[in-house]
Amino acid sequence: MDGAITSETDWKIGVDIGGTFIDFCALEARSGRVASLKVLTTPDDPGAELLTGLTLLAEREGLDPTTVSRFVHGTTVGINTIIQRRGADLALITNAGFEDVIELARLRMPDVYSLFCSRPEQLVTRDRVFGIAARMLADGRQSVAPDMAALAEAVSTARERGAKGFIVSFLHAWRNSEQEAAVKAEIQRLAPDLFVFTSSEVWPVIREYERTTTAILNGYVHPRVAGYLIALQERLAGRGVPARPMLTKSNGGLMNADEGKQSCVNMLLSGTASGVIGAAWLARQAGEKRVLTLDIGGTSADFALIIDGEAQFGTGELIGEFPLYIPSVSVSSIGIGGGSIAQVDDRGVLRVGPESAGSTPGPACYGRGGNRATVTDAMVVCGWLGHSQMAYGQLKMDVALAEQAVGELAAMLDRSTQQTAQAILDIAVSEMFVEVEKLASRSGVDLRDFTLMPFGGGGPMLGAFLALEMQMRRVMAPRRPGVVSALGGLVADLRGDFIRTVFAALAPSSLPRMRSALDGLMTEGRDWLAAQNHKGSAEMRLMADMRYAGQSFEIEVPLRTEWIAGGNLKAVAAAFHDMHARLYDYFDAKGEIEVVNLRLSAIGAGPELHFPEAEEVLSEAKAERDVPVYTGGKLRPIPLYAREDLRPGAEFVGPAVVAQEDTTFAIPAGARAHVDRFLNLHLTFGE
Repeated sequence: MDGAITSETDWKIGVDIGGTFIDFCALEARSGRVASLKVLTTPDDPGAELLTGLTLLAEREGLDPTTVSRFVHGTTVGINTIIQRRGADLALITNAGFEDVIELARLRMPDVYSLFCSRPEQLVTRDRVFGIAARMLADGRQSVAPDMAALAEAVSTARERGAKGFIVSFLHAWRNSEQEAAVKAEIQRLAPDLFVFTSSEVWPVIREYERTTTAILNGYVHPRVAGYLIALQERLAGRGVPARPMLTKSNGGLMNADEGKQSCVNMLLSGTASGVIGAAWLARQAGEKRVLTLDIGGTSADFALIIDGEAQFGTGELIGEFPLYIPSVSVSSIGIGGGSIAQVDDRGVLRVGPESAGSTPGPACYGRGGNRATVTDAMVVCGWLGHSQMAYGQLKMDVALAEQAVGELAAMLDRSTQQTAQAILDIAVSEMFVEVEKLASRSGVDLRDFTLMPFGGGGPMLGAFLALEMQMRRVMAPRRPGVVSALGGLVADLRGDFIRTVFAALAPSSLPRMRSALDGLMTEGRDWLAAQNHKGSAEMRLMADMRYAGQSFEIEVPLRTEWIAGGNLKAVAAAFHDMHARLYDYFDAKGEIEVVNLRLSAIGAGPELHFPEAEEVLSEAKAERDVPVYTGGKLRPIPLYAREDLRPGAEFVGPAVVAQEDTTFAIPAGARAHVDRFLNLHLTFGE
């Protein structure tokens, strides 16, 4: 952040909006200088904090908005709309007799081990679900044409019942979308002021429930997302930013804002995915091949695995209470964050989260009106926080307010204030431990072989303590942990995902269908990259959803396009057997194989970014001063280090506090700390 700049410089900006802060990571391309910033969010006016951040960057860093050549934005507007249930009133048009598809939801319960769980209330109420006579056969032939008279009556009734938009989802639209397209055109003629989405244009996948619910999620958030993006474009243009705004997607890639107004479902997990992409880039830079990421913000903790420098992907990620069936970076979340509220329940048990104080009023220590104890308040009471300003000087921790809030709980528990604060932290770490154990079990990995990378404003505060509980021996904190999600936008590639359902046996007779699907995917991928105005290098990654005949669900198998183009079915089969053996320790070499879907990721390489590095010179780090911290059951003085003073090669041992502009790193006893050439801070335990 040193040195003057001129108006001729070229800035690239990544922005990520969380529950408490909006993060900025700006790169001055000519010098490689990085500027970062946090601004408190404005829940009542999403996007207003963006202008505040640009103003602060101009004042503090000399950034001229007219020199911004790349602007990438991640937002929680879509997912918050679903969680808060503030989306559009929708109507669903489907086949007569299939009106209960979304209610049945494949008969799965949210928690199969609970006798008291219930399915969530659907985003489309039952009185706005309309079945009309229409039937497309599984082979794509029309059996019954859509009843347009019944459709007109349904549209009229839906409008009377408050519908502001329509979702059209018919059987076998993945094979032939003509009926959906015809019904959409008729709705647009009858109600030109309302929006319409079809399941086949959102995500044309086999299985009607998955296709329908994904289309509903897209329509539900459409008005708020589109309105937000229009305001974003206007605000940027008003500040003179010439860059065409790009959006981070659930799949870890980017798309332009105009596409985001229609393809809203693709940005529901943009913030969490962007954080993992930023962490993967940092891991590759530091040579870390197996990483568990820990992203703690104000309201949640998100976990993901990075293997061989690459984020892991999946489908069926939960958006609030609803599954999302498009490819997305695989992230597990729990409602534990810096703003998570601690309380004593009716049985006298101390609990933490999932309720959060957010940015307004925020934790008690922020001095913004909050009076309930949070995880951040507990960190302040224990002494890990409160020794310097936070969030780039925007916050100064009020220790007295934190002690007052935690003290109220302490009185109820008949414990000291510091003991209660430590208990809050222990519970928060324990809650995260349970979720991480689930992730490790699902993925079949031993986390003792992984490095924990904590980031976000709260990640470094609790990350090392979680690593100890997980028996992980290594922790790596990036130079700017608080803005890793914003960094992810800077380093992300363009990425578009496309699907064709094949649903055929892996046999020579199916090759024409598979080749036709592949040709269509390749064309669609190239056209999408062209529409994004991409002119650099591109990569086409092919995947197949495959299974043994008789199995109910598929596994994802990486393929090479030349195998299908050249008819090399043995290579396709071998890839499937290998993946099945890796996942289940079993494969049937003689078993009949089915190819359900072919999926293509069209990836346009992002700009090459190079951050400064320096030679490591081994030396003992010098502490700024000692501060009192409650650790190990007693109050003791431990060293506080300023992150900006830690040079490559610096070493020290815990317990210690490392303070910086965007977060604070709490380092427990037994840890050895080392700073690498990229200014990442590494901890090792038991070595």
